[in-house]
Amino acid sequence: MRKLIYGLSVSLDGYINDRDGNIDWTNPDEELHQFHNDRYREIEVSLHGRRLYELMAEYWPHVPEDAPRIEREFGRLWTEKPKVVFSRTLTEVHWNSTLISENAVEEVRRLKAGGDGVIEVGGASLAASLMPHGLIDEYQLFLLPVMLGGGTPFFPSLNTRIQLRLAETRHFNTVVMLRYLAD
Repeated sequence: MRKLIYGLSVSLDGYINDRDGNIDWTNPDEELHQFHNDRYREIEVSLHGRRLYELMAEYWPHVPEDAPRIEREFGRLWTEKPKVVFSRTLTEVHWNSTLISENAVEEVRRLKAGGDGVIEVGGASLAASLMPHGLIDEYQLFLLPVMLGGGTPFFPSLNTRIQLRLAETRHFNTVVMLRYLAD
């Protein structure tokens, strides 16, 4: 069965974006960007909600040729990587993406059963819909030294407890990664 990872940059007070939806405070340095590029290579399928897909599609397929090498590399990786986009409002997706408009939970169960590799889920809303069903196997929080005071939380309100166990901590120049496994 494939492993499903949920990982994003997170403020110290637990938000993935600020109250206006901005993520400009998450700009990774070269060390962290390279880590994300290497990590993304290992992922078989990337799951996106509509908002994340639109945000990513706005920039990564169009990285300027004069952008840093590491950004051009991620742009190529993102456009080539198979993606499943969950949306009830989009009518089409591009860049090696498949659009699913119904039952994300069942589709993710099907995808997880389809191999032995790694899937990632991007976007807090999509991840929040999968958490209560026990579909996320690993949580990767990239903690940045900023407090936003509001925004979209990394973890939603839950009706039941999800027990996690710390598997790894890793220090980067500007970020600490916490990696937790679901029990």
